[in-house]
Amino acid sequence: MRFADTIVLTEQRENLALLSNFYIEEHIKAALNEDIGFGDITTENLAEETDMLKGSLDTRSEGILCGCEVFKTVYKILSPDIEIKFYFKDGDVIKKGDKIADISGPAKYLLMGERVALNYIQRMSGIATETRKYQDAIGSLPAKIVDTRKTTPNFRAFEKYSVKTGGGALHRFNLSDCAMIKDNHIRLAGSITNAVNKLRQNISHAHKIEVECDTLEQVKEAVAVGADIIMLDNMDVPTMKKACEIINHQAVVEASGNVNLSTVREIASTGVDIISSSAIVAKAPTLDLGLDM
Repeated sequence: MRFADTIVLTEQRENLALLSNFYIEEHIKAALNEDIGFGDITTENLAEETDMLKGSLDTRSEGILCGCEVFKTVYKILSPDIEIKFYFKDGDVIKKGDKIADISGPAKYLLMGERVALNYIQRMSGIATETRKYQDAIGSLPAKIVDTRKTTPNFRAFEKYSVKTGGGALHRFNLSDCAMIKDNHIRLAGSITNAVNKLRQNISHAHKIEVECDTLEQVKEAVAVGADIIMLDNMDVPTMKKACEIINHQAVVEASGNVNLSTVREIASTGVDIISSSAIVAKAPTLDLGLDM
């Protein structure tokens, strides 16, 4: 699966839709413009057009590799004369000291693109690595770790791709994917029942309706009105177990709130189907990769 050909969408569809190279390239061009500004005054005054360099992309810590295609695209935009050979692919486990890729070409462009190329692949690999930790903690239990909309502005497609690469599943990509009724929506509509019924009158049959519930009484109301997905928000483990019994497979059950590596397996054991956490993206450290010329 090439990143440049895909964009991740929602858990409900659980598929990858086509994304043109144009999207990826335009994003990277903007990143290069931000970093280079009016010119790389260091490199451009030191490097001749004929100067060549070669080097390697190496890992200094263990993790899940993600973003190979994006890394290559950075350099493809800068110069067609740069050659990159990867020895691993997205989703592979990499260990400290592994050579990830060899790179060679005009020194000017290798140095100019180094930071942007590393920013993408380090960030994406960090998210994939953090996601794998959560899914591994869940183990053989059937629940899946999923992301949220708490993403970096204009970087969501890259982050969601990274979650998928790390073995996680996906929540809605944006506000148009699924109707999610939260506490403020319930206040606006007057009740869960009013909110669900009004949505059904106005949205497409193709869209699912999710209801965020803080109490078991809300869970009962969401089941009664036929919600497709019921989110158990910030409930303790005993309450979540009781909620799953009430729902009894009549809706997809999502757990959210207070999710971390030490709690995720216990949450999964309650019988929920998915566990959403912003931590796999928002709190993921970058993976330590280095480009040594």
